Amino acid sequence: MSSHGHWDHIGDNAAVAEHTGADVAVHRLDRDRLTHPRPVYAPFEIPPSVPAVDLAEGGEVRFGGIRLRVLHTPGHTSGSVCLYVADEGLLFSGDTLFAGGWGRVDLPGGDPDQMVVSLGRLLDLEDRVRVYPGHGADTTMARERPWLELVRDQGRLLA
Repeated sequence: MSSHGHWDHIGDNAAVAEHTGADVAVHRLDRDRLTHPRPVYAPFEIPPSVPAVDLAEGGEVRFGGIRLRVLHTPGHTSGSVCLYVADEGLLFSGDTLFAGGWGRVDLPGGDPDQMVVSLGRLLDLEDRVRVYPGHGADTTMARERPWLELVRDQGRLLA
C-alpha cells in the first residue's frame, strides 16, 4: 500500500508483492508513478509495480478486523492519501502530516494550495488520534492542532 508515489515509498512494492502475494494499492492520480517510476534522487533502480487496488476517497481497506478509511490528501503529490483507523484513533499520514510539519510541495506533483486544504481537513480528526507519518516521530492531532489551525486560518503554508 502506497501513501503516494515517490520512490522512497514505492521502491520495494514489486518485491513485496511478489514475495507476499499482496496487492499493491495507490490512489489513481499516483498510479503512473508506480507503473512507470521516475526515481528522481533514488539511489537505486525502481522496478515498476502494478496497482490492483485504488485508494479512492472514502474507500476502505481491510486487514483482518482493521478497517482503514482512505482520505485523499493531495499536496505532496496529487494522489497522496492518509489512512484512518477510526475505531483505534490512528492516522497513517504518509508525507501529508509530520510531527511539526508537512511533506515537501516543491517536488513533481506537489501543490502548496492543495496541501493547505489537505492539512485543514485533518483538523476534523479528534485530538486523541495518534499520527504515524511516513518519516520521523509519531505525534497526535492534539499536538499538531495549533499550527494546523494557523495554516487553515491563514490559507497558506507557514514559513
